[in-house]
Amino acid sequence: MAISRGRAVAICLLLVLAGAADPGHSREDRAWPVKEKLVGKDGGKSKDISGIACSTAAGFPRSCLVIDDDMQAAQFVTLQDGELIAGKTIELIDNTFEGEPLELDGEGVAFANGFYYVIGSHGHPRDKKHKLDPKKHANEIKKRISASSQVVRFPATTDGTPAGVIERTDKLRNVLASSPMLAPSLDKRLEENGLTIEGIAIKNDGTLLAGLRGPVLSNERAVVIPIPVEALFNGSFKAAEPFRLSLGKGRGVRDLASFEDSILILAGPMADGAGVYAIFSWDGVSENVTLLAELTSFDAERKPEALLPLDRSPAGLRVLVLFDGEKEGAPTPVTVPYR
Repeated sequence: MAISRGRAVAICLLLVLAGAADPGHSREDRAWPVKEKLVGKDGGKSKDISGIACSTAAGFPRSCLVIDDDMQAAQFVTLQDGELIAGKTIELIDNTFEGEPLELDGEGVAFANGFYYVIGSHGHPRDKKHKLDPKKHANEIKKRISASSQVVRFPATTDGTPAGVIERTDKLRNVLASSPMLAPSLDKRLEENGLTIEGIAIKNDGTLLAGLRGPVLSNERAVVIPIPVEALFNGSFKAAEPFRLSLGKGRGVRDLASFEDSILILAGPMADGAGVYAIFSWDGVSENVTLLAELTSFDAERKPEALLPLDRSPAGLRVLVLFDGEKEGAPTPVTVPYR
């Protein structure tokens, strides 16, 4: 049946209004394609993308680095406005147990002052089916925790070419173990309010921020640890008091990203399973955060895992969200209000 021109215009207007009715963010819910292949643990397409950062903060194309938490390596990508092009991998660690490689369990990526940084979870191995017996597999658990308790960095040019030696440090683990607030959660399973890191950002003053998925203190305060990045790699230091941020009941940090003079926080449930994710803005100095958007247009079963600022316009701040458990992260642009 033919539709009159006037009716077609009315239908289009209703669709536009329906898309604008969600005040949280625009409904840009179509994933960008990934050319070539983001590599996963078994050589297939990755389903565990957990972090992304780029060597330049604006414009396209950008050279970026992504991490899959089941890998020892990270992978370079070229970011175009509308697609990702997968490139070469770079080996970050070489830990093994009984001849088998152990993953870094890399959960966050940052770029600052010419260096890429990748942070391991520093947590108990994920073991949903409880196949790891704490006594029988004690040595394996210890080795896997050791492999994930590293921060790795290497210098790179703005076009993504590695430019020097890979450095690794395990000093952050000493900070966690010496904190009365965090030590009781160290080496515990996530479902037992165990400690696990899932975000990293570097402030303009050289402070590394490590964002924790768990523990969530009093079920309502997420923890971010500030550390002088150069001292972490090259000296001794006294850790500052952790930040305790109110991101919502049961929510921890799922990713951190620097944007201009602020830090963006991707927040989500500490526990596995469905939940509401959100994006916050934070000054990185106080414990005051600003909610930018609840990510309510995504299916509740989806798990946003990585966040990358793209650009801002009168419509707001456009960010790229990547998802855990989806092929190559299903990179999806989202626009959120931003003052």
